[in-house]
Amino acid sequence: MQKSDCPAGVQLKNRVTGHFDQRTSTSVHIKHKTAVPRNKSSSSTTSPECARKVHPRPSDKLNPKTINPFGEQSRAPSAFAAIYSKGGIPCRLVHGSVKHRLQWDCSPEILPFDPLLITLAEGLRETKHPYTFVSKEGFRELLLVKGAPEKTVPLLPRLIPVLKAALVHSDDEVFGRGLNALVQLSGVVGPSLNDHLKHLLTSLSKRLMEKRLKELITSALQKLEQHGGNASLIIIKSKIPTYCSIRC
Repeated sequence: MQKSDCPAGVQLKNRVTGHFDQRTSTSVHIKHKTAVPRNKSSSSTTSPECARKVHPRPSDKLNPKTINPFGEQSRAPSAFAAIYSKGGIPCRLVHGSVKHRLQWDCSPEILPFDPLLITLAEGLRETKHPYTFVSKEGFRELLLVKGAPEKTVPLLPRLIPVLKAALVHSDDEVFGRGLNALVQLSGVVGPSLNDHLKHLLTSLSKRLMEKRLKELITSALQKLEQHGGNASLIIIKSKIPTYCSIRC
């Protein structure tokens, strides 16, 4: 075995040749890891200011600098909500221990249907309380007053597009309120609805394909046929051929 002439050297054995290769100590470099300075920004995440951003204080709502311009509190209210808050709907919600009810400012029989009935129909698309209850119950109670058919029939050309908007809504609860309102309307105006029925059946035909709504829509169609007579059956069958008449 050969020894290196340089005592300060480092002898490394070559695994292939079996010989020792001499390396000087000066060729061996030891690298030390330098300590990376801690980022000051990392400590800022635990600062009180950051904590306030994650968990805003109630008083932040009063500070314009902390208000998110795209937040929910900055969104403009819907048309129905704005009218209701200004007293444009002459009734108020009364919270009961068992169920809620409406308290009218005056008898609904003396109220003009135009534009109140249409405004209530527009409120059927609301998704927040108390607007959902006020619009649904207000529409129903207004159609129950004496002389409702005579007051409602002239408004059908304006009511139908509003109800159609509820029937095409993606929210199932909104769709259900619109469908119930349509059935209530047909019970009041009867065959007068037939001239406008075709504009609504397209929406019902599409939703009829949804299994969870099939029974609800079928029941509504049967009531539309019952209130509208034979003429309504012809219209329904023309748009929904699979419909089975109540007279079958």
